[in-house]
Amino acid sequence: MAVVTMKSLLESGVHFGHQVKRWDPRMKKYIFAERNGIHIIDLQKTIVAIKDSYEAVRKVVSSGKSVLFVGTKKQAQQAIQKEAERCGMHYVNNRWLGGMLTNFTTIKKSLQRLKKIEKMEVDGTFDNLTKKEVSALTKEKAKLEKNLGGIKEMKELPGIIFIIDTHKEEIAVAEAHRMGIPVVAVVDTNCNPEGITYPIPGNDDAIRAISLFTSIIANAVIEADNEQGLKIIETLGDEEDGVQTDASTKKDDEEIVDYTNYTPTEADAKKDDADDDDDDDEIDESKIK
Repeated sequence: MAVVTMKSLLESGVHFGHQVKRWDPRMKKYIFAERNGIHIIDLQKTIVAIKDSYEAVRKVVSSGKSVLFVGTKKQAQQAIQKEAERCGMHYVNNRWLGGMLTNFTTIKKSLQRLKKIEKMEVDGTFDNLTKKEVSALTKEKAKLEKNLGGIKEMKELPGIIFIIDTHKEEIAVAEAHRMGIPVVAVVDTNCNPEGITYPIPGNDDAIRAISLFTSIIANAVIEADNEQGLKIIETLGDEEDGVQTDASTKKDDEEIVDYTNYTPTEADAKKDDADDDDDDDEIDESKIK
Protein backbone atom coordinates (compact mmCIF):
# COMPACT_ATOMS: atom_id res chain seq x y z
CA MET A 1 0.00 0.00 0.00
CA ALA A 2 1.41 3.39 -1.01
CA VAL A 3 2.00 6.11 1.57
CA VAL A 4 0.01 8.49 -0.64
CA THR A 5 -1.24 8.57 -4.23
CA MET A 6 -1.19 11.35 -6.79
CA LYS A 7 -4.97 11.13 -7.02
CA SER A 8 -5.47 11.79 -3.30
CA LEU A 9 -3.15 14.80 -3.48
CA LEU A 10 -5.06 16.26 -6.43
CA GLU A 11 -8.45 15.64 -4.81
CA SER A 12 -7.29 17.45 -1.66
CA GLY A 13 -6.03 20.48 -3.59
CA VAL A 14 -2.45 20.02 -2.39
CA HIS A 15 -1.09 21.45 -5.67
CA PHE A 16 -2.62 24.92 -5.22
CA GLY A 17 -0.13 27.49 -3.95
CA HIS A 18 -0.61 31.14 -3.10
CA GLN A 19 -1.03 34.06 -5.46
CA VAL A 20 2.06 34.64 -7.60
CA LYS A 21 2.71 38.03 -6.02
CA ARG A 22 2.91 36.43 -2.55
CA TRP A 23 5.49 33.77 -3.32
CA ASP A 24 8.86 33.19 -1.67
CA PRO A 25 11.57 32.82 -4.37
CA ARG A 26 13.24 30.09 -2.29
CA MET A 27 10.26 27.84 -3.15
CA LYS A 28 11.03 28.10 -6.89
CA LYS A 29 12.36 24.53 -7.18
CA TYR A 30 9.04 23.15 -5.88
CA ILE A 31 6.81 25.14 -8.25
CA PHE A 32 5.61 23.46 -11.43
CA ALA A 33 3.88 26.36 -13.19
CA GLU A 34 1.62 29.38 -12.83
CA ARG A 35 -2.08 29.31 -13.74
CA ASN A 36 -4.48 32.24 -13.49
CA GLY A 37 -2.22 34.08 -11.05
CA ILE A 38 -1.84 31.03 -8.78
CA HIS A 39 1.33 28.98 -8.40
CA ILE A 40 0.94 25.24 -9.02
CA ILE A 41 3.12 23.02 -6.84
CA ASP A 42 5.01 20.10 -8.42
CA LEU A 43 3.30 17.06 -6.89
CA GLN A 44 6.00 14.67 -8.07
CA LYS A 45 8.37 16.38 -5.63
CA THR A 46 5.65 16.46 -2.98
CA ILE A 47 5.27 12.66 -3.14
CA VAL A 48 9.03 12.15 -2.76
CA ALA A 49 9.09 14.56 0.21
CA ILE A 50 6.14 12.82 1.87
CA LYS A 51 7.85 9.41 1.63
CA ASP A 52 11.08 10.81 3.12
CA SER A 53 9.15 12.44 5.96
CA TYR A 54 7.10 9.29 6.58
CA GLU A 55 10.25 7.20 6.90
CA ALA A 56 11.90 9.79 9.19
CA VAL A 57 8.91 9.85 11.56
CA ARG A 58 8.68 6.06 11.56
CA LYS A 59 12.35 5.71 12.52
CA VAL A 60 12.07 8.27 15.32
CA VAL A 61 9.04 6.55 16.84
CA SER A 62 10.69 3.14 16.49
CA SER A 63 13.63 4.47 18.52
CA GLY A 64 11.26 5.21 21.40
CA LYS A 65 10.90 8.97 20.98
CA SER A 66 7.71 11.00 20.55
CA VAL A 67 6.30 13.27 17.83
CA LEU A 68 4.92 16.74 18.48
CA PHE A 69 2.15 17.91 16.11
CA VAL A 70 1.96 21.71 15.75
CA GLY A 71 -0.72 23.71 13.93
CA THR A 72 -2.40 26.71 15.54
CA LYS A 73 -4.15 28.26 12.51
CA LYS A 74 -7.92 27.77 12.49
CA GLN A 75 -7.90 25.44 9.48
CA ALA A 76 -5.44 23.08 11.20
CA GLN A 77 -6.61 22.98 14.82
CA GLN A 78 -9.16 20.18 14.51
CA ALA A 79 -7.03 17.95 12.26
CA ILE A 80 -3.96 18.34 14.47
CA GLN A 81 -5.84 17.33 17.62
CA LYS A 82 -7.74 14.48 15.97
CA GLU A 83 -4.73 12.81 14.34
CA ALA A 84 -2.38 13.36 17.28
CA GLU A 85 -4.89 11.71 19.61
CA ARG A 86 -5.46 8.90 17.10
CA CYS A 87 -1.78 7.95 17.14
CA GLY A 88 -1.26 8.76 20.83
CA MET A 89 1.17 11.66 20.37
CA HIS A 90 1.41 15.22 21.72
CA TYR A 91 0.09 18.34 20.00
CA VAL A 92 -0.15 22.14 20.16
CA ASN A 93 -3.19 23.54 18.34
CA ASN A 94 -4.14 26.72 20.17
CA ARG A 95 -1.08 28.87 20.74
CA TRP A 96 2.65 28.26 20.72
CA LEU A 97 4.01 29.59 24.01
CA GLY A 98 7.55 30.91 23.72
CA GLY A 99 9.94 28.51 25.42
CA MET A 100 7.92 25.34 24.96
CA LEU A 101 11.13 23.66 23.81
CA THR A 102 13.95 25.95 24.88
CA ASN A 103 12.54 26.44 28.38
CA PHE A 104 10.82 23.11 28.84
CA THR A 105 11.74 22.97 32.54
CA THR A 106 9.40 25.89 33.24
CA ILE A 107 6.71 24.42 30.99
CA LYS A 108 6.84 21.19 33.03
CA LYS A 109 6.08 23.20 36.18
CA SER A 110 2.93 24.52 34.51
CA LEU A 111 2.00 20.97 33.51
CA GLN A 112 2.45 19.83 37.12
CA ARG A 113 0.24 22.68 38.26
CA LEU A 114 -2.46 21.60 35.78
CA LYS A 115 -2.34 18.00 37.04
CA LYS A 116 -2.46 19.20 40.64
CA ILE A 117 -5.65 21.20 40.03
CA GLU A 118 -7.22 18.24 38.23
CA LYS A 119 -6.39 16.04 41.24
CA MET A 120 -7.94 18.60 43.60
CA GLU A 121 -11.19 18.36 41.64
CA VAL A 122 -11.55 14.63 42.19
CA ASP A 123 -10.08 14.11 45.66
CA GLY A 124 -12.57 16.39 47.44
CA THR A 125 -10.24 19.37 47.99
CA PHE A 126 -12.67 21.70 46.20
CA ASP A 127 -15.35 20.84 48.78
CA ASN A 128 -13.25 22.48 51.50
CA LEU A 129 -12.63 25.70 49.56
CA THR A 130 -14.76 28.81 49.13
CA LYS A 131 -16.66 29.45 45.93
CA LYS A 132 -14.25 32.25 45.06
CA GLU A 133 -11.22 29.99 45.44
CA VAL A 134 -12.86 27.23 43.41
CA SER A 135 -13.75 29.73 40.67
CA ALA A 136 -10.16 31.01 40.49
CA LEU A 137 -8.75 27.49 40.30
CA THR A 138 -11.28 26.51 37.62
CA LYS A 139 -10.31 29.49 35.46
CA GLU A 140 -6.62 28.73 35.94
CA LYS A 141 -7.20 25.12 34.92
CA ALA A 142 -9.14 26.14 31.80
CA LYS A 143 -6.34 28.48 30.71
CA LEU A 144 -3.65 25.85 31.25
CA GLU A 145 -5.72 23.16 29.53
CA LYS A 146 -6.31 25.38 26.51
CA ASN A 147 -2.61 26.04 25.88
CA LEU A 148 -0.96 22.94 27.35
CA GLY A 149 -3.60 20.21 27.24
CA GLY A 150 -2.05 18.58 24.18
CA ILE A 151 1.37 18.17 25.82
CA LYS A 152 0.12 17.26 29.31
CA GLU A 153 1.79 13.83 29.15
CA MET A 154 4.99 15.00 27.44
CA LYS A 155 7.75 14.23 29.96
CA GLU A 156 10.70 15.07 27.69
CA LEU A 157 11.47 16.89 24.46
CA PRO A 158 10.04 15.23 21.33
CA GLY A 159 12.24 13.37 18.86
CA ILE A 160 10.73 15.16 15.85
CA ILE A 161 8.20 17.94 15.22
CA PHE A 162 5.51 18.08 12.52
CA ILE A 163 4.42 21.62 11.64
CA ILE A 164 1.63 23.06 9.49
CA ASP A 165 2.62 26.49 8.04
CA THR A 166 6.20 27.42 8.99
CA HIS A 167 5.39 31.04 8.18
CA LYS A 168 2.97 31.22 11.10
CA GLU A 169 4.89 28.85 13.38
CA GLU A 170 8.31 30.47 12.90
CA ILE A 171 8.94 30.57 16.68
CA ALA A 172 8.38 26.82 16.92
CA VAL A 173 10.79 26.26 14.01
CA ALA A 174 13.43 28.50 15.61
CA GLU A 175 13.16 26.69 18.96
CA ALA A 176 13.42 23.28 17.28
CA HIS A 177 16.58 24.40 15.47
CA ARG A 178 18.09 25.67 18.70
CA MET A 179 17.40 22.36 20.47
CA GLY A 180 18.59 20.25 17.53
CA ILE A 181 15.18 18.68 16.93
CA PRO A 182 14.43 17.69 13.29
CA VAL A 183 11.40 19.36 11.70
CA VAL A 184 8.89 17.92 9.24
CA ALA A 185 6.80 20.76 7.84
CA VAL A 186 4.29 21.55 5.11
CA VAL A 187 5.65 24.54 3.19
CA ASP A 188 3.40 26.55 0.88
CA THR A 189 4.66 28.86 -1.88
CA ASN A 190 4.87 31.79 0.56
CA CYS A 191 7.13 29.90 3.02
CA ASN A 192 10.88 29.53 3.35
CA PRO A 193 11.87 25.84 3.01
CA GLU A 194 15.48 26.49 4.02
CA GLY A 195 16.35 25.17 7.45
CA ILE A 196 13.46 22.68 7.46
CA THR A 197 14.83 19.15 7.87
CA TYR A 198 12.05 17.52 5.86
CA PRO A 199 10.07 20.14 3.86
CA ILE A 200 6.85 18.94 2.21
CA PRO A 201 5.76 21.35 -0.56
CA GLY A 202 1.99 21.68 -0.51
CA ASN A 203 -1.13 23.69 0.26
CA ASP A 204 -1.14 24.61 3.97
CA ASP A 205 -4.45 26.53 3.93
CA ALA A 206 -7.09 24.10 2.61
CA ILE A 207 -8.61 21.95 5.36
CA ARG A 208 -8.65 18.81 3.18
CA ALA A 209 -4.95 19.18 2.35
CA ILE A 210 -4.02 19.75 6.00
CA SER A 211 -6.05 16.72 7.07
CA LEU A 212 -4.33 14.56 4.45
CA PHE A 213 -0.81 15.57 5.50
CA THR A 214 -1.57 15.16 9.20
CA SER A 215 -3.15 11.73 8.72
CA ILE A 216 -0.07 10.54 6.78
CA ILE A 217 2.25 11.48 9.66
CA ALA A 218 -0.11 9.84 12.15
CA ASN A 219 -0.08 6.68 10.02
CA ALA A 220 3.73 6.65 10.20
CA VAL A 221 3.52 6.74 14.00
CA ILE A 222 0.96 3.94 14.10
CA GLU A 223 3.01 1.78 11.71
CA ALA A 224 6.11 2.21 13.88
CA ASP A 225 4.12 1.23 16.98
CA ASN A 226 2.77 -1.85 15.19
CA GLU A 227 6.27 -2.87 14.16
CA GLN A 228 7.41 -2.62 17.76
CA GLY A 229 4.47 -4.75 18.83
CA LEU A 230 5.31 -7.40 16.21
CA LYS A 231 8.91 -7.52 17.41
CA ILE A 232 7.76 -8.13 20.99
CA ILE A 233 5.40 -10.89 19.89
CA GLU A 234 8.14 -12.51 17.79
CA THR A 235 10.55 -12.37 20.72
CA LEU A 236 8.02 -13.97 23.04
CA GLY A 237 7.25 -16.61 20.44
CA ASP A 238 10.94 -17.45 20.00
CA GLU A 239 11.40 -17.81 23.74
CA GLU A 240 8.33 -19.97 24.33
CA ASP A 241 7.72 -22.19 21.32
CA GLY A 242 9.72 -20.77 18.44
CA VAL A 243 6.65 -19.40 16.65
CA GLN A 244 7.51 -16.41 14.52
CA THR A 245 5.17 -13.75 13.16
CA ASP A 246 5.75 -12.88 9.52
CA ALA A 247 5.35 -9.18 8.83
CA SER A 248 3.76 -8.53 5.49
CA THR A 249 5.99 -7.05 2.83
CA LYS A 250 4.80 -3.67 1.71
CA LYS A 251 5.20 -2.32 -1.78
CA ASP A 252 4.51 1.24 -2.77
CA ASP A 253 1.84 1.47 -5.43
CA GLU A 254 1.92 4.75 -7.25
CA GLU A 255 -0.96 6.06 -9.27
CA ILE A 256 0.23 8.45 -11.96
CA VAL A 257 -2.16 11.21 -12.89
CA ASP A 258 -1.20 13.69 -15.61
CA TYR A 259 -1.94 17.21 -14.38
CA THR A 260 0.55 19.13 -16.54
CA ASN A 261 -2.19 20.53 -18.76
CA TYR A 262 -4.59 21.13 -15.90
CA THR A 263 -5.68 24.74 -15.58
CA PRO A 264 -7.46 25.71 -12.36
CA THR A 265 -10.62 27.72 -12.67
CA GLU A 266 -11.28 30.76 -10.58
CA ALA A 267 -13.29 28.57 -8.20
CA ASP A 268 -10.27 26.34 -7.67
CA ALA A 269 -8.11 29.06 -6.16
CA LYS A 270 -7.67 28.80 -2.40
CA LYS A 271 -7.63 31.73 -0.06
CA ASP A 272 -4.51 33.03 1.59
CA ASP A 273 -4.13 32.80 5.37
CA ALA A 274 -7.22 34.28 7.02
CA ASP A 275 -5.05 35.94 9.67
CA ASP A 276 -3.21 38.15 7.12
CA ASP A 277 -5.14 41.39 7.50
CA ASP A 278 -2.57 43.48 5.63
CA ASP A 279 -3.42 42.04 2.20
CA ASP A 280 -6.60 43.52 0.73
CA ASP A 281 -6.45 41.35 -2.39
CA GLU A 282 -7.09 37.90 -0.86
CA ILE A 283 -8.90 35.05 -2.53
CA ASP A 284 -12.43 34.65 -1.20
CA GLU A 285 -12.82 31.92 1.48
CA SER A 286 -15.67 30.35 -0.50
CA LYS A 287 -13.20 29.53 -3.28
CA ILE A 288 -11.11 27.07 -1.28
CA LYS A 289 -10.97 23.77 -3.19
